[in-house]
Amino acid sequence: MKKLMFVAAMAISAAAFTSCGNGTPKADLKNDIDTVSYALGMAQTQGLKEYLVGSLGVDTAYIDDFIKGMNEGANAGEDKKKVAYYAGIQIGQQISNQMVKAINRQLFGEDSTQTISLKNFMAGFITATTNKTGLMTMEQAQETANNKMQEIKKAQAEKQFGANKKAGEDFLAANAKKDGVKTLPSGLQYKVIKEGTGAIPADTSLVKIHYEGKLVDGTVFDSSLQRGEPAEMYANRVIKGFTEALTRMPVGSEWEVYIPQELAYGEREAGQIKPFSALIFKIQLLEIKK
Repeated sequence: MKKLMFVAAMAISAAAFTSCGNGTPKADLKNDIDTVSYALGMAQTQGLKEYLVGSLGVDTAYIDDFIKGMNEGANAGEDKKKVAYYAGIQIGQQISNQMVKAINRQLFGEDSTQTISLKNFMAGFITATTNKTGLMTMEQAQETANNKMQEIKKAQAEKQFGANKKAGEDFLAANAKKDGVKTLPSGLQYKVIKEGTGAIPADTSLVKIHYEGKLVDGTVFDSSLQRGEPAEMYANRVIKGFTEALTRMPVGSEWEVYIPQELAYGEREAGQIKPFSALIFKIQLLEIKK
């Protein structure tokens, strides 16, 4: 028989609470219904402590207050006014302990000194919940949230990884002056090591290549050459600078390609590649598969 759980996704871990008797009804097991009711009540607390502390942020020093609120909620029955009020308390706690914290992490990373405005968040949340006319439509709110979040995240990344950006810019400025290095209007640079004579891929082509990717400090972050296995990829399913290089290379070519951060991962982080990193690739175009 499956164990009963307080919340389905909760870890199965026995945890019982005591509340110094405060607010705890006295059990009276007169019959089977009384007994099964009591047993079910106890069984349903499995994992409750972990859930309260880990997910809801409840301090167990205030367990009496939790019991008081729980009793009030349980005894509210179908009183619609009380049901609505307790639902508001629950959602409010989720906003405070989950939503806002998650948004802050997304926007500001590990910088705990910064936070969104709870006042303005609640103004927008309540306006939409009550179907009142707000400062923007729902569509505008979604678009504005997406755009502004990207702007803020980019500004945060520039603040944290500005040195990366400058290192890439300095490298590319010096590299552009070297013999054999060509610079395209996009800012992409390349040097032909071996000129092929085959066809040139379209951006939709599936190609077979060998490659090695490095940071400007020489750190190798990926290499099919080291793995000893060529890679197959669609030319338009990689970073912009890689696509631009592939769609200019005849089959049989080997190029060294220097990609500015804006044609690479920009403000995003990808494994060993930190935000605003310029990248260097050695690419051998072996075949156009289709």
